[in-house]
Amino acid sequence: MSRKITKQSLRNFNLTMGFLHLAQGIAVLFLSKAFALPISGTYLKFNSATQHLEPTSKFLFDLSLPMLIVVFFFLSSAAHFLIATVYNKNYNKDLVVGINKARWVEYSISASVMMVAISLLVGIYDLFSLIMIFSLTAIMNLMGLVMEVHNQTTDKTNWLSYWIGCFAGVIPWLAVAFYMWLGADNGSAAPTFVYWIFVSIFIFFSVFALNMVLQYKKIGPWKDYLYGERAYIILSLVAKSLLAWQVFFGTLRP
Repeated sequence: MSRKITKQSLRNFNLTMGFLHLAQGIAVLFLSKAFALPISGTYLKFNSATQHLEPTSKFLFDLSLPMLIVVFFFLSSAAHFLIATVYNKNYNKDLVVGINKARWVEYSISASVMMVAISLLVGIYDLFSLIMIFSLTAIMNLMGLVMEVHNQTTDKTNWLSYWIGCFAGVIPWLAVAFYMWLGADNGSAAPTFVYWIFVSIFIFFSVFALNMVLQYKKIGPWKDYLYGERAYIILSLVAKSLLAWQVFFGTLRP
């Protein structure tokens, strides 16, 4: 029989995860070569020769891909350390009623940064396209928070916020898939490692949603909210590590 998950064991687990995220962030920071991608904006410019308005891109700034990876590792590390220390009392209080506010706030930023990094790998460089991808991913995760808060007041689980979150979350993936297809269709397919990233991280993002379903359906060990909480923590580490090191070995190693 597996050992029962306790609040103290989760505190220790969060501390461990904090160090693992921190160590990987530091490793990527010091091992990666410099790799920046051009962020641009598109506007209409009048072509006097053709007498038509034509789309024109303007370079805005370079965005470092290694730093995006470092950011989501450090965000996760900070969240785990806060949960295990100064926020631990509130964390434990929320767990009793089936909520983890800190999780959804952290995911709304770190998962959104992950999606921006994936978008850059398929050639989405437009500033506001990236902002919208970031925002939709953030909304998806914040709907997880709404799901947990709202269902404190319901007798029967209300899935509305869950489905809104799924809808918001799938749009960035469709955008990435479209750009992958567009490149391949025009003879410029993305590197193989990008396809592996697309499949693997999409699967992990989907498993996060499945974990919530199992929690609310109270299937098997998910009857205990703490079991699902630990599953979220493990999924977060594995998904971020998988993305980071696939990017590193695909394009960032010296």
